[in-house]
Amino acid sequence: MKRRDFLQATALLGGALTLPAKGYPNILPGKKPKHVLIIGAGLSGLAAAYKLKKAGIKTTILEARNRVGGRVFSHQPVKGESQTIEMGAEWVGASHERVIELCQEFDLKLFDNRFETDLIYHGKHEKAGKWSLSPEMETFWNNKKIYWDKLSDKEKEKMDQMDWWRFLSRKGFSDRDIDIRELLDSTDFGESIRKVSTFCALAEYAESSEKNEMDLKIQGGNDLLPKKMAAAIGSDSIMLGKKVSKVEQSREGVRLTCANGEVYQADQLICTAPTYMVLKIDWQPVLPVSMTEALQGLQYARIGKFPVVFSERFWGRENFDCVTDGVGHYFYHGTKDQPGKKGVLVAYAIGDKAEVLHAQPKEARLKLILDSLRPAFGDLSHLVAGENSYYWGKDQYSYGAYAQYGIGQWFDLMPILKRPFKSVYFAGEHLADWQGFMEGAINSGEEVVEQMLS
Repeated sequence: MKRRDFLQATALLGGALTLPAKGYPNILPGKKPKHVLIIGAGLSGLAAAYKLKKAGIKTTILEARNRVGGRVFSHQPVKGESQTIEMGAEWVGASHERVIELCQEFDLKLFDNRFETDLIYHGKHEKAGKWSLSPEMETFWNNKKIYWDKLSDKEKEKMDQMDWWRFLSRKGFSDRDIDIRELLDSTDFGESIRKVSTFCALAEYAESSEKNEMDLKIQGGNDLLPKKMAAAIGSDSIMLGKKVSKVEQSREGVRLTCANGEVYQADQLICTAPTYMVLKIDWQPVLPVSMTEALQGLQYARIGKFPVVFSERFWGRENFDCVTDGVGHYFYHGTKDQPGKKGVLVAYAIGDKAEVLHAQPKEARLKLILDSLRPAFGDLSHLVAGENSYYWGKDQYSYGAYAQYGIGQWFDLMPILKRPFKSVYFAGEHLADWQGFMEGAINSGEEVVEQMLS
């Protein structure tokens, strides 16, 4: 089965497993709410609110940050210039139908954000098109979809119990093959492939585009989409700087209390907060033990983005990116096809590497980043015109960039986390078919509205 098929099946199952507690019966199926509260103005919360508004239902979004967009975070690296980079969500995939449709609806332009990858490995630099993996690995990779499609549902489910590194090593691939797959694939999951299940890895690679959905970007910044959606919903329906501290449920509906003491009431609630924030809320009645344990068990990827502004684009081509075995890990041209002499290379580090870079003083961090590129370009310090950083592992609202399902968690945690709890429904990228994409967040927000109104 495809991951999306599995999720749709478990969404139905999840609704059936939501049992009413004495004194707090569930909303009767088919009863249309008049007013819905939403926690979170990221893409999932905005998508839910936008869909509810079209259905004629009043919504109020409570967002802890002072902006909309959540982990979509566009940034202008050079003051006074129009260049824009992404400190959060970066790519729109060629198969991301809802993002593409919404961009068309709001007259936002998408541009080609695909790259051709250089490799720096063991001190040697090889340009895109000049390096490859072993013939055995290349054959397996080119036929991975055929391999995946031949597996039974039971065989696929069993793969969730094995990590991706071990699967590749048991296939007999060389150390170099596995080292490079580690460097490449860990950028997709935000942690080492020793922490990623074979099911999650193979499902993503077999079902995605040639560039693994790293295809497009919104001209002017990805945050234009949440801003457009927020404007369509209406500013009077979005309350910024409202951190929810308590959720109470009763026969009358839901009552939310914010950290500043403000209280909001409605018929039902959609919670799109990351699991860290969900666990910070005082739930009355308390969440089921199984859900609390699932929330505590799901980790988020430690990803840091460390953009460096250079006085010139010495890398020579607009579609440049480079994976390295240095601490800087993965570099890509963040100002691709944008005007100006200056350019930005974004160092995208994951896991322990991101933690290390974040912990360094500015000068030491910059040296580590530049040293990662030294085998290809030598000393670059004289070309540095600025630098910045954002480490999602210490973001106060998520403590991670996106959800990272570990070994054996996909089929256990996901169904539990998707279950409604009385008058509360849950959505977010962590409940989508793929983690870490804007498409998944939007899909989850829209699907939970369909579940609520069905």
